[in-house]
Amino acid sequence: MDQQKAGRFLKELRHEKEMTQEQLAQVFNVSSRTISRWENGTNLPDISLLVEIADFYDVDVREIIEGERKSEMMDKEVRDVATKMADYANEEKGKLLRSIQIISFAGVLVLLLSIVLQTAASDEQYPPNYEALFTSFIALIIMGVITLYVTGLLEKIVKHKKLVLFMKIATVAGMIIGFWRVIVLYVIIGILCVGFHLAPIEEYDDITHYNEYMSFSRNEAPFKDEENKWTKLGMDEHIWPYKITDDMNVADFKMVYYNPWDAQYLGYLVVDYSADDYAEEVKRLREYESTEYVGYYCVKEEKTYDLLAVNADSYHGFVYALTDGNGRIIYGEQLFCNYFMDLKYEKYIPTEYLLDGFDATTKSDYYKKMLGDE
Repeated sequence: MDQQKAGRFLKELRHEKEMTQEQLAQVFNVSSRTISRWENGTNLPDISLLVEIADFYDVDVREIIEGERKSEMMDKEVRDVATKMADYANEEKGKLLRSIQIISFAGVLVLLLSIVLQTAASDEQYPPNYEALFTSFIALIIMGVITLYVTGLLEKIVKHKKLVLFMKIATVAGMIIGFWRVIVLYVIIGILCVGFHLAPIEEYDDITHYNEYMSFSRNEAPFKDEENKWTKLGMDEHIWPYKITDDMNVADFKMVYYNPWDAQYLGYLVVDYSADDYAEEVKRLREYESTEYVGYYCVKEEKTYDLLAVNADSYHGFVYALTDGNGRIIYGEQLFCNYFMDLKYEKYIPTEYLLDGFDATTKSDYYKKMLGDE
């Protein structure tokens, strides 16, 4: 069949009646959008409505389906068959609708019971799970709307704009009053997420500005910690050289700063020393009072290089110096908090410059263990 042709025919019939789509929609208890879809050929009326439409326009069902008037009207037998088919369709649709209505009412009752139980079971010692409560409340609203729709009440309510506005205001007010803590929490999380995505990752590799990046240089550097003034998260960096001299052969250098909501620092300096300078620097580092480091952030005993000195903290990370034993010393640091780095450190520092086993991700056993201990 040609739906476009049938649609044009329905439009012609409406024009003959001198009616608008809105007026016709009220006659057949449908929306004006539904009438528009019929006349555009996007959809055709349900079989249960065909006989009613044919009677209203004083045409037969076949004429509507074929999209044109016929010289002979459909006989009584054909009309009776169409009427019985419409009745059958209505009966089947009614059975399905009743089942959906029962399920909808049951869903509303279950969600109401869930909210009551979550609220009643809470006290000062065991406050309610506001996230679960908020989710249940949203689900209740959705299920309530579905129930109103399948019972036909929603269509009647929608026609009363003032009532709809009142229901919207009441719903929003109820959510704010009942779940203000959750709303505030989500607002804070949203702000943090925006800050996280907007925070730039700053990379520095100009060795001539070395002193500006070190906490012991006591100047207005980009890495200055406002809380601890001249330190990075309270960690001592004196394992690193106090300054870069002309006779130091710097093979590699990088400093990275990231602060989505907590400052994070990553850096490495690779220096190839002359024999005398190497011996002197190794002596200095050996004399440094190193701390325990094995086990922090899954770090194992260093095997890749010889560990000369280390300042480790179970919360803030590491400052250290490694050597290959042939005049090269690698200085490294990874400083952060909350037992993990937001910074994807593998992207900015060669793995060999990290302490063996270092893992500062949220998937590490160390992160899970420390959160469990808190």
